[in-house]
Amino acid sequence: MNQGVIDIIKGNLQYCKLPFVVMLQSVNDLFKTTKGKLPSVLVIGAGVAGLSTAAFLAKAGCQVRVLDKNSSLGGRARVFEADGYRFDMGPSWYWMPDVFERFFGQFGKQVADYYSLQRLDPSYRVYWHEQVVDVPADLGQLRTWFDSIEPGAAKQLDKFLAEAAYKYEVAMRKLVYMPGISVREFIDIDLIKGALRLDVFVSMKKHVARFFKDRRLQQLMEFPVLFLGAMAEHIPALYSLMNHADMVGGTWYPDGGMVRLPMAMGDLCSELGVVFQLNEEVVQLETTARRVQQVVTDKAEYTADIVIGAGDYQHIETLLPVDKQSYSAAWWDSRMLAPSALLFYLGLDGRLNDVRHHSLFFDADFEQHAAAIYEQPRWPQDPLFYMCAPSVSDKTVAPAGKENLFLLMPVTAGLSDHQALRGKYYTQLLQRLEKVFGSVPTVEYCRSYAQNDFMRDYHSFKGNAYGLANTLWQTAMGKPSCRSRKLDNLFYCGQLTVPGPGLPPALISGELVAGQILQNFR
Repeated sequence: MNQGVIDIIKGNLQYCKLPFVVMLQSVNDLFKTTKGKLPSVLVIGAGVAGLSTAAFLAKAGCQVRVLDKNSSLGGRARVFEADGYRFDMGPSWYWMPDVFERFFGQFGKQVADYYSLQRLDPSYRVYWHEQVVDVPADLGQLRTWFDSIEPGAAKQLDKFLAEAAYKYEVAMRKLVYMPGISVREFIDIDLIKGALRLDVFVSMKKHVARFFKDRRLQQLMEFPVLFLGAMAEHIPALYSLMNHADMVGGTWYPDGGMVRLPMAMGDLCSELGVVFQLNEEVVQLETTARRVQQVVTDKAEYTADIVIGAGDYQHIETLLPVDKQSYSAAWWDSRMLAPSALLFYLGLDGRLNDVRHHSLFFDADFEQHAAAIYEQPRWPQDPLFYMCAPSVSDKTVAPAGKENLFLLMPVTAGLSDHQALRGKYYTQLLQRLEKVFGSVPTVEYCRSYAQNDFMRDYHSFKGNAYGLANTLWQTAMGKPSCRSRKLDNLFYCGQLTVPGPGLPPALISGELVAGQILQNFR
């Protein structure tokens, strides 16, 4: 049996711990697959999920070609440079380092082979109306601060994080690394025994309120699930596992920027023989009865045994004949989308005083902004926002003595986006920064990025930034399937399918799809 396939089996069994009969069947399926020639594979999209599945399949012996419409690897995790500044365009939080180590470990590598990490301390800063707080990396210091806000909150934090650690351990072994193809995946004695402890049917908001009464503590504990694309009242409390990732796993930064991850993955893929073709957009998928027969780009035509949609799922579906699409336009319109974002990439001709790498501006009405995203979709009147200042931790991202800023304001997907609106919020956010810091150095570089850009660069459905919200009914089998319902050789990975949005889920999504292909290809 191909050694790469054997390694993938070991990795899946270690983390999924399937019942013996299922494990044996998976091994038999893989063995049958590898008796003959492994499939040729074409991956549409060179984002983190596409790079992940390309690496796993190339390791198993497949011939893999990756196409991307853009000029660089990484998808939303791309980078651009201007006037001496280097800006990460998308993801800026590096959580769950164990997932990244696990990924590279399956190729006999480790993260340190490609880039170095520094743990940020404080993890991030939060600005409220009445208080500014640095959230310490040290749990002991964090407990002390919790008690200063609400007597007894330190012990409550201990209980909360103990539950979160259980959820993290069980979810990573039993849920996250599952492809969501069949309900049988979840018939597991540990899951059944621990069902109540997983809090699947309790909202995150209610769960947090059981432990903490102070509004600031509640917002701090609810904040991590915003990465999942919905407010805490719509997210299952299972996802308090994100608090474990935050407060126990820590907030990290790859020296050189977040782009170091897709760069490392690209190097790994190249070592494994993956072929990349950038600046080439897929415009049509031609089909026969049950197969994608030909992939047509704006430059050429390709055939492959397996096609993987690692770009925007909904867009790739539109490249198929209507009768070959797994989901209708009405079905997509019925989904709850995670927010989009208005971004500003700023270069300052000077440094800000007393700034942190990550800052959350909760100095506006939290509920009002949430309502503008989820209840009555509109551009917010007084927005909350997030600021990343990577030049605090990394001298290479800005010229000496200058500051690199990334501002992100969440907005509902599907709104009208135009330059006048962007200008309005640019002025508003700069005024907020001046209020906090006293003064802001001259902005010598500015680029905005919003829904129209997400649609142009990624064909993002309704301009969303984070895929589908991870609500209860849009988790696991509630997400679009990683296998086409109509075409036997078409698969999907990325933020619109399992496990969901974010860098760690993207890595896992690629692995899950690679496993499905190796198990099912004939």
